[in-house]
Amino acid sequence: MSLNRVTLIGHVGKDPDVRYLDSGVAVAQFSLATTTGGYKTQEGQDIPERTEWHNLVAWRKLAQAVEERVRKGDKLYVEGELRTREYDGQDGIKRRITEVYINKMETFKPKGEGRQLPPDPGVPAERSTQNYASNQPKSAPINTITGQQPVQQKVDFSNDGSGDLPF
Repeated sequence: MSLNRVTLIGHVGKDPDVRYLDSGVAVAQFSLATTTGGYKTQEGQDIPERTEWHNLVAWRKLAQAVEERVRKGDKLYVEGELRTREYDGQDGIKRRITEVYINKMETFKPKGEGRQLPPDPGVPAERSTQNYASNQPKSAPINTITGQQPVQQKVDFSNDGSGDLPF
């Protein structure tokens, strides 16, 4: 038995590049940065924070969701698998790249964006308009379609046997 699974939480490095193949299938490619915080050792040595960049690929409906909802700077939770492929560089040299083919994605609510709760008949009016996000942890996922919490909205398009990249 073997397992190839990647789970990442990070920030999108640039707006996704979404292309449509001749068959109409969408492919999205973008980068995600994950950062490990810096710290000071017991001996007093400063260890700086470290940022890793990950190349992500999404296919079909998940790629369309990326096109509609994901922008540079957004915080994402993704699950997928590692794949390595070779290609010829512009200089004619063979190169290898490792990518995360994502099959699940959640977006997180950006800081500072509050949402008003609808009036609750059982709560006095002055309490029913409090900022909904203030009652939740800052990193709580938000459903990008309805804007509600705490129900997590996952987009799951597991491997459907479509094969490798055509490029």
